[in-house]
Amino acid sequence: MPMTTTKYIWFNGELVEWERATVHVMAHALHYGSSIFEGIRAYATPQGPAIFRLAPHIERMSDSARIYRMELPYTNEQIAAACHEVVRANGLDSAYIRPIAYRGFGEISPAAKQTPVEVAVAAIPWGKFLGDDVLERGVDVCVSSWTRPAPNTLPTMAKAGGNYLSSQLIVMEAQLNGYVEGIALDSSGNLSEGSGENLFLIRNGVIMTPPLTASVLPGITRDTVITIARDLGLEVREQTIPREALYVADELFFTGTAAEVSPIRSVDGIVVKSGGRGPITAQIAERFFGLFNGETPDTYGWLDHVNSHA
Repeated sequence: MPMTTTKYIWFNGELVEWERATVHVMAHALHYGSSIFEGIRAYATPQGPAIFRLAPHIERMSDSARIYRMELPYTNEQIAAACHEVVRANGLDSAYIRPIAYRGFGEISPAAKQTPVEVAVAAIPWGKFLGDDVLERGVDVCVSSWTRPAPNTLPTMAKAGGNYLSSQLIVMEAQLNGYVEGIALDSSGNLSEGSGENLFLIRNGVIMTPPLTASVLPGITRDTVITIARDLGLEVREQTIPREALYVADELFFTGTAAEVSPIRSVDGIVVKSGGRGPITAQIAERFFGLFNGETPDTYGWLDHVNSHA
């Protein structure tokens, strides 16, 4: 999806014009992949723009930094405030917010002991990540030939820039072969996730999703959907799932900040039994999107209203 620019980016503690938020070509992150980031949505609600589950996103960013021994120069509260600030400063009713921390210009060594950590937060307009008609029709996907990182190689609990080299291989291969997205297996040959989405499978009324040990990112939307499903009285299992379960599933869907709740229509040319968005996926999606138009009560305090922090 082409990026739409906005006027301001929060960059190392202050708002600067979009064009001034630049990185040196010798920045450590450019050479060694030493960046951690988040993707967060702000939705237009009847009370104005509201950031969805801001605190757990920033907490996950902090955790990613800890895993990579990256000392952030700003607190979680300061980064959260910056998220509010860029939405307001750019006059956005809804937005995709991208906080990022990275090792900047300092030394040319993987150790990076003397390399400063820089932090930026951008906010841009954003539509449907997998396509405008995906919520009804669903997307056609394939199982990727690329395997997700094995345990004790790259930590997939961290949302780190370097991890997305794997994601690039997965989605580029899929799209070159005529699919929208790819599903990767873990190092044991069981289901893991998409290039940038968690995966859910429904069979006989039971919702299943791969566990964190399957080299998946601990998704915030994944957690949201599990909570919504259990509130609806549905059974949810986090368990190891074999590849062939994809072909006999009643329903399949992706979750993610960008993907939201996106049904899968087919896998490897085999149409899912529901033929698109099935009834349980629809029920979950209705409850999820209802958070933003006021139809679903925000009983968990997931919405962080921007105008109340002005």
